[in-house]
Amino acid sequence: MKEFERYLLNRIAAANSHTLPVYRQQGGYKAIEKVLKTPLKPEDVIAVMKDSGLRGRGGAGFPTGMKWSFMPDITKDPRPRYLAVNADESEPGTCKDRVLMERDPHGLVEGCLIACYAMRAKAAYIYVRGEYRLSYDRVQAAIDEARAAGLVGKNILGTDFSCDLWMHKGAGAYICGEETGLMESLEGKRGHPRPKPPFPAGSGLWRSPTTVNNVETIFNAPFIVERGPEWFKAMGVPKSTGNFLCGISGHVNKPGVYELPFGLTARQILEEVAGGVWKGRKLKAFFPGGSSTGLMPASAIDVVMDHDSVKAAGSMFGTAAMIFLDETASIPQVMDVTLRFYDHESCGQCSQCREGTQWLHQMFHRIARGKGKREDLDLLVNLANGMAPGKTICALADAAAIPTLAAVKHFRSDFEQCIELGRDPHAPTHAPAPELQGAH
Repeated sequence: MKEFERYLLNRIAAANSHTLPVYRQQGGYKAIEKVLKTPLKPEDVIAVMKDSGLRGRGGAGFPTGMKWSFMPDITKDPRPRYLAVNADESEPGTCKDRVLMERDPHGLVEGCLIACYAMRAKAAYIYVRGEYRLSYDRVQAAIDEARAAGLVGKNILGTDFSCDLWMHKGAGAYICGEETGLMESLEGKRGHPRPKPPFPAGSGLWRSPTTVNNVETIFNAPFIVERGPEWFKAMGVPKSTGNFLCGISGHVNKPGVYELPFGLTARQILEEVAGGVWKGRKLKAFFPGGSSTGLMPASAIDVVMDHDSVKAAGSMFGTAAMIFLDETASIPQVMDVTLRFYDHESCGQCSQCREGTQWLHQMFHRIARGKGKREDLDLLVNLANGMAPGKTICALADAAAIPTLAAVKHFRSDFEQCIELGRDPHAPTHAPAPELQGAH
């Protein structure tokens, strides 16, 4: 693998990297100072973000600058406007934002200030998953330090720009990682996603213009503003620029969170970054970007890891949470666990999701226990096709249907073997799969 410039994780090696003095020693808050003291107009900052080609790091990969530009013209729409930062990192396999919040929280604070200035927002709300206690505390401490230093609040750096940042704890609900479910929760209501339209830029928090961005997305903003869009575009590939944080887990020798450039193949990441498949075994399958992106077979290991290439290969880049499974892995067991998660996390608002996730889970569980029927496989496909794409208010039904379709497509023989043998030959021998209450 060729050498490349790292910037996202550069600062975390320093002792006390989460504190304001250390952040400033490493050039922190120079980007917001450039914006306010040059000064750059809000539309200039948005133009820089558009030119950089930065795409959202939360899963969808939508162009960030374009998303910021969706905010209505303030001269025609004087309503207050908000930034909501999605730090509810709940996609199975994903743990990258935690590293940034715990080790470099001021980078997130500075990114929020730049984003708020560009969109003329007077406040940002950072919604952190309830289990991320240290992440919450570190970001809150960074906000407090920044406020005491005149970097958050009224007349930042002596200018007429004022912006407040507020923290909010989630309560362990996956559905609140969906942008409108997040906004409902922030408003003190149940985290039920809202139908769209209206979209958040037109009617978001408290029916005001709102933009929702992922932590890593916002974290990139100060680097782009300070070093310029051409610097950013020199990394990665033309349609997926910059670096990304790759969370590697599963059956590998060196799991962890790594900063990588777009354009590497999954094979390069597995062999050169993750140290290869553990215990000298062979690769069987991998999730390229979290459990909702669907399993890919080992034969797809040379896929290029960027948004468009992974999509062309039949999956999604997602959150770049790569989960590798070795040759001993039981695909029926993997799908049993995966669908148990989506069944549990469905908010129940849409019937396709409420009923569909439960049915999918019950069938995968039945097959994994050796009690499946051959017709279950076609029924799984029919059910999944009835749930996705875009047939429900939010994408949770899609998140359950996509891995279902991928698993049956690529690993049908594994399920057939379980059905024919009346047992899962790859199941762990130390404990049988528990009975599922209500399964049939």
